[in-house]
Amino acid sequence: MATKEKDTNKELEVEEIVSKSEQFIENNSKKIIYGIIAVALVVGAVLGIKHGYLVPQEKKAAAAMFKGEQYFARDSFALALNGNGADYEGFEAIIDQYGSTDAGNLAKAYAGICYYKMGDTQKAIDLLKSFSGKDPMVSPAVTGLIGDCYVNMGNTKEGISYFEKAAKEADNEVISPIYLKKAGIAYENLKEYDKAVKAYTTIKDKYYTSMEASDIDKYITRASAGK
Repeated sequence: MATKEKDTNKELEVEEIVSKSEQFIENNSKKIIYGIIAVALVVGAVLGIKHGYLVPQEKKAAAAMFKGEQYFARDSFALALNGNGADYEGFEAIIDQYGSTDAGNLAKAYAGICYYKMGDTQKAIDLLKSFSGKDPMVSPAVTGLIGDCYVNMGNTKEGISYFEKAAKEADNEVISPIYLKKAGIAYENLKEYDKAVKAYTTIKDKYYTSMEASDIDKYITRASAGK
């Protein structure tokens, strides 16, 4: 009975933590989208001055993304994806029309999150994988969300590989500990306790000022006891 209760608690904990990457993206969505689009427009303006042309596609995509982000922030994921039938066409249309722009690329990440929220995990994976970026916050968060998708589909090992990749890509106190903790819990569910301890210990030793480090000792103790 005690073992069954322990397993149930562990499953509940996985469900609680698995949402942290999507929460990170949502909570920082305005900063992310405004920052990337601003950079894109500045680069576009410089290129326009240098080569004698402007980049209207980027500006149009940026304007469309602004409306989509508003729907996204209100959890109106279907509208964000497919448009409102009036003045906004949706992330999918932005990808089709402006996929080669920075804003169009970012739309792939937002569309992937929308599909994830709507329960279409495979479609979410496809779109999230099509996103290409080097931003130290956005790109690892997208990688980590792919891991969440795989875990939710029951492919825990593949999920772990993306959690570890996200932690390595980020290598910062904000994102890396989130995905190392996810990896540790997933390893525990696979009964690979040595690997779980290693993930938790990395948080303790390398990212000791992070929020995740504040109670990481109990996770290390739990995983060590499972060996």
